[in-house]
Amino acid sequence: MREVEQAGGEALAVPCDVADANALEAAAVAIEERFGPIDVWVNVAMTAVLAEVAETTADEFRRVTEVTYLGAVHGFQTALRRMLPRDNGKIVQVGSALGRRGIPLQATYCGAKHAVQGFYESLRTELRHRGSNVSVSIVQLPGLDTTQFTWVRARTKNAPQPVAPIYKPEVAARAIVWAAEHDRREIWVGAPTVWTIIGNRLAPWIAERYLAATGFSGQQTNEPLDRNRADYLLHPLDDKRDHGSAGPFGDRSHGQSPQLVLSMHRRTAWTTLAGAATAAVLAVARR
Repeated sequence: MREVEQAGGEALAVPCDVADANALEAAAVAIEERFGPIDVWVNVAMTAVLAEVAETTADEFRRVTEVTYLGAVHGFQTALRRMLPRDNGKIVQVGSALGRRGIPLQATYCGAKHAVQGFYESLRTELRHRGSNVSVSIVQLPGLDTTQFTWVRARTKNAPQPVAPIYKPEVAARAIVWAAEHDRREIWVGAPTVWTIIGNRLAPWIAERYLAATGFSGQQTNEPLDRNRADYLLHPLDDKRDHGSAGPFGDRSHGQSPQLVLSMHRRTAWTTLAGAATAAVLAVARR
């Protein structure tokens, strides 16, 4: 809130558990009472357990599903109750490359994000059938240097880390803001997201073997895991501090994504590429 207000905006924080549909509806009511009709809604809440399937409990799978998948469903439904009658509004779903390709130690999160992807595709067909002007987009993200790896529940030998290459949270933020302002079905952020999605389409057996060999070590640092650290699975951290958006991997994180820039301006990029190709053909022909 403080950062929004310092930038000249007006902010309202309404803490709630997105796994509770009624709590999310009450939050939306409070927001509209303060600011008027909601025109943009972003689903971003998630949680996870970093562990092998055999070492993860049924309650842990249930909780991750309730927050990461059902939390998104509740968000969509809360927004649609307001936007469909007005036939106007934008919903942005924060997705992940892991919603298209499962990786080891992340079955809780990957499963929930795959469910989000299926839900999102179903909703788009329904909105198209209605001829609705409500717009929905999904932003597929790479590994980000957020605080989630400091808090995620883990049963690994060493402390968790994002899959490299790692990007700063601002890269994701720019993509989400852009998605809120444009009618794009899906936005891929970062070259690793492109490689993951396309590679899994073309050769899933290669991806499986590669991840089996690298996926365990690639998600852990060289520092031993603190077995007594707090996690966010069931409740928010109780220290009341503002931890910000950035995690501890800033010195290894990219602040820009050329791929994202090209994606946001793909028409210009394709025109430029076509022009360069034409010029090259003409140059060869002259010779």
